[in-house]
Amino acid sequence: MSNRDQELMRSTQAGDHASFAELVDRFRPRLLRFSRSSLRDSQLAEDVVQETFLAVYRSRHTYNPTFAVSTWVWTILLNLVRRTRIRLATRQQHEAASLAVRSVQIPSNRDEDREQLDLWLSLIPEAEADALRLRFFGELSFEQIAASMESSVSGAKLRVRNGLERLSELARIEQKDSLGTDASSGEMR
Repeated sequence: MSNRDQELMRSTQAGDHASFAELVDRFRPRLLRFSRSSLRDSQLAEDVVQETFLAVYRSRHTYNPTFAVSTWVWTILLNLVRRTRIRLATRQQHEAASLAVRSVQIPSNRDEDREQLDLWLSLIPEAEADALRLRFFGELSFEQIAASMESSVSGAKLRVRNGLERLSELARIEQKDSLGTDASSGEMR
């Protein structure tokens, strides 16, 4: 639990806008990394992060100081990301295609790597993907992940481990395919 985060939240609750701005600055980069990876749309990720901070500010007086500010903020973000995913899943296919066309950019190697990772994360169970995003993009501890995902610490560790194993398997399959081997038999094509 960050003492600075606690101080900033207390000041924010008292009406200090500069403290809230500092809270935003402290959390925004990690929240954006998580949202971009999870939603695979930079603009939508920006919107969800903005909604998160609006929710934090609006409900600042309901914050319980016995819990870490980071856990509270990450829980709000997770809920908004999940709602956004559900909303996106119900949209028509032509809207999704139109959005994809508008956001196409010429990728660099790093962008291609990020896209590949985002694709793999979309192929593993959502709980494992979220745990990995919280751990590596959000830089949360296992305790914070557990609190954000409403699970035990051992459950959070298990989700991260299982997610890493699944990503590793996907990487092995991708490597075999790129080397020209048949993934099912191991023979050269």
